[in-house]
Amino acid sequence: MQFTSLNLSGPLLEALESAGYHTPTPIQQQAIPTILQHHDVLACAQTGTGKTAAFSLPIIEQLLTSKTDTGFQGPKALVLAPTRELAIQIDENIAVYVSRTRIKHAVIFGGVSAVSQIAMLRKRPDILVATPGRLLDLLNQKVLSLQQVRFLVLDEADRMLDMGFIKDIRTIIGKIPEKRQTMLFSATMPSEIENLANAILNNPQRIAVAPVSSTVDTIQQAIYPVVKANKVELLSHLVHGEKDGNVLVFSRTKHGADKIVRKLAKANISAAAIHGNKSQQARQKALKSFKDGTIKVLVATDIAARGIDIDRLQLVINFDLPNEPETYVHRIGRTGRAGESGRAWSFCDPEELEYLWQITKLIKQRLPLVEDHPFIPDNLVDYRHEPARPVPPSSAAKSNRNKKKRRRPHSNHRAAV
Repeated sequence: MQFTSLNLSGPLLEALESAGYHTPTPIQQQAIPTILQHHDVLACAQTGTGKTAAFSLPIIEQLLTSKTDTGFQGPKALVLAPTRELAIQIDENIAVYVSRTRIKHAVIFGGVSAVSQIAMLRKRPDILVATPGRLLDLLNQKVLSLQQVRFLVLDEADRMLDMGFIKDIRTIIGKIPEKRQTMLFSATMPSEIENLANAILNNPQRIAVAPVSSTVDTIQQAIYPVVKANKVELLSHLVHGEKDGNVLVFSRTKHGADKIVRKLAKANISAAAIHGNKSQQARQKALKSFKDGTIKVLVATDIAARGIDIDRLQLVINFDLPNEPETYVHRIGRTGRAGESGRAWSFCDPEELEYLWQITKLIKQRLPLVEDHPFIPDNLVDYRHEPARPVPPSSAAKSNRNKKKRRRPHSNHRAAV
């Protein structure tokens, strides 16, 4: 199946084609037609299955084809997400999908000043992505209204439950018209989520897809322990050792990707970044330079890397471990394709150990620990044994965060995580 068979408008198909999306994932194949038929949806789906497009594309399609417009009274679609990172990620995806349309979008979240977010709301976004706390704050300030919301999405509902947001969710839903289309996505379906679904969904269609959890055998994986302050030097060291082929590097943030490129340039390594703040033309230029060998390193965020297909890519480096374990599987899947061998190396700061344990739990295998590089941290005890509970930032990590470690002699000792 192709996206062209899902009854999406030309501008949407053009945006998908330009971004390199051709084949819908299983959840997209099921959810898009269902939502276009105006059904409520209760979906069990993990991060990494393509669920953002599964709900965004049919909502955008309905906004494009809607004939009724009573004047702006607030957003027409509301997407609630549990964390700032997920909200930003969803908004960046939506930016790709609406790039050939006049649909406007905005994202609001806590932890930062609300001034710029209020300014975005004054531009009358059609789609609003929000975390519950900041949304309630702005509703209480009467900065926006939800009276025009026709589409409501609750993403990662089980995480919102874990984070104590369900009461806030119910308050927010009470401010939205009952006549709406509602979609609830959750990786798990505990009884509390089932109860919430029964309360807010109208005769929903149930959709379930299996999580992506396995890595291919042709990929050689490894973990490089390193404190955050030394990550760029370790990256430069490894890239200089790659005489043939190019390297795809994943950064968790757009700012981080740009910073990596600048520091690699100082080490005489040609690199470019692609992320949500780059224009489509800039992304395409960087990708072309990477494919033809003009640049050695392409630094990408997860959103920008979607749709990238590079033949015979030999090495992927996770500069930052992803905070969603399924994302790790997708990242390293860029190499080792079509029977070719590949390598996936991941840097792990002591503060990222919890992400590492989540990854090993998902893929059901322990990853080899590389100790023969020049930037080994002093304390490797935490790396060797999975903790009974999440690992807090270590005192060693805090003390080393802002200072460089001296190069150490190579050691050939390796241990398994």
